[in-house]
Amino acid sequence: MGGDHTNATLAVGMLIGGLEDGKHVVDGPLTTDLTREGSPELLLNEIDQQIVKIRPMSTPIDQISRYGGSKHAGSMVVDFYSVDTKQTKAQLMEEVEAVNVSSNGGSPTTVIKTSNDEIFDSTDTILVQETPGYEAGSNEESKQDLMLYVLSRDNNGITVMAVNGPTVNGVDNCIPDIPDGVTLVRMGRAASELDVQSPQFEALPKKSRNLCQIFKMQVEQSTLQRLSNKEVGWTMSDQEEAAVYDMRLGMEKSFLFGSARKVWDNSKKEYIYFTGGIWKQAGKEYGLENSSDLSTEDVVEMMREAFTGNSGSKRKILIGGSRLISRFSKLDYNRIITSGQHVSKWGIDFTELRSKFGCLYLMLSEVFDEVGMENNGIIIDPEYIQKYTHIPFSTEQLNLKQSGVRNVDALVMTEASCLVLRYPKAHMRITTR
Repeated sequence: MGGDHTNATLAVGMLIGGLEDGKHVVDGPLTTDLTREGSPELLLNEIDQQIVKIRPMSTPIDQISRYGGSKHAGSMVVDFYSVDTKQTKAQLMEEVEAVNVSSNGGSPTTVIKTSNDEIFDSTDTILVQETPGYEAGSNEESKQDLMLYVLSRDNNGITVMAVNGPTVNGVDNCIPDIPDGVTLVRMGRAASELDVQSPQFEALPKKSRNLCQIFKMQVEQSTLQRLSNKEVGWTMSDQEEAAVYDMRLGMEKSFLFGSARKVWDNSKKEYIYFTGGIWKQAGKEYGLENSSDLSTEDVVEMMREAFTGNSGSKRKILIGGSRLISRFSKLDYNRIITSGQHVSKWGIDFTELRSKFGCLYLMLSEVFDEVGMENNGIIIDPEYIQKYTHIPFSTEQLNLKQSGVRNVDALVMTEASCLVLRYPKAHMRITTR
């Protein structure tokens, strides 16, 4: 008796995976109806203020999402819409032969085929890179690139005429030879004086789906443990703090690398929901050369890719594994890439990295090391990361004494949530090639 009861008893059990210790709370008070009541929403703000103070440097994604606020999800399944800015570039797929004759008395026209016809519409203007335009009324090349004007688009391709083409045999704005593979840049639309309408902007948001995952952590201590004298002041609150940290660390990994699935648990006779991570949600990817050192040119090109071609902000966060951050630490900074300043945001300390394209906040995430991705990282735009919460972070006291289970004080912490990335191309994976 003495040996069993004099030793301290502390059990911390994860309930998500269906451990036997957690079965007794499956049909407990944390129901869908309860989450829709007002009190959990009030509890969320109060508890979140305490949670974000527990080792924030170890869980940056979870930390940032809590500071940004969450939206209530009325279901474990979250449907959301995301849209990127309309693409502005395409490649010419077939060579264009010169056209010097007009069939309708106006400027000559031709049909071109591109790698993405959908981004062009009537009244659009197109800049043809590395293809010279011509001086007005002559066949002398100018210093400006050739420009085309879109007349229409159909299944056969895009019908265009030249804006600054050559004059041949008295015919203005003929179409010169254009080699295949050149880059076509979509520019502003040009309407006539009598035009009152314009083609509709056809970019539509893409519907995506993520699943909320029920994260749980249970802390118990026996009655004798609570009553026993201790050399240091180790209380239930200390155990709760350690449990919250472990719970957040697990959530961080799921928020980053989780796979969105719904799996049937035959023993429980119900579905288990797993959330999808933001690693796969990022709309861009950049590969760094697998070498020991980074050059200034490597970083400039990486930041160019991260800050261009999307609707994101000019301040983003790079979270990476130890080897990736080590390579940045060895970089010889200069007037092009500056570093060294430390910035504190969202309760986290970052190292600031500046370039002409934007500002990156760097920090180490050991989660990448734990999953074998110490060479990789992710650049996220904190303005476009959204957290959805079906069950706000809450605590529930379990009365296991009166229920006759065991003589302990028990506390269960629960949250059902997921993260989604709006404007996917504002976020970018960093990999090693």
